[in-house]
Amino acid sequence: MSRLLTDEEIERQLGDLPGWTRDGDEISASYEAPDFPTAIRLVDEVAIEAEDMGHHPDIDIRWRTVKFVLSTHSEGGLTQLDVELAHRVAQASTRFGATTGG
Repeated sequence: MSRLLTDEEIERQLGDLPGWTRDGDEISASYEAPDFPTAIRLVDEVAIEAEDMGHHPDIDIRWRTVKFVLSTHSEGGLTQLDVELAHRVAQASTRFGATTGG
């Protein structure tokens, strides 16, 4: 089990995650891929990472825009798992040429 992060820890770590914002017990970011097939490949890449971690995001895809929402529901808030997965999402997005703010 992962412990809940403090507000200070969350804000500090979000500073290293451009495009990610906090809304209560969730962090989220939207990425705009160059085209629809690339957006699907991004989702597939993140799905593999999430499965390896045993920590799964909520994902919404609208044409080229993919929104990821993270929270550790079993702990009732945000944990280090959410921050780590957010970093992996950001890295995958960079590899696929997706940019934040879609």
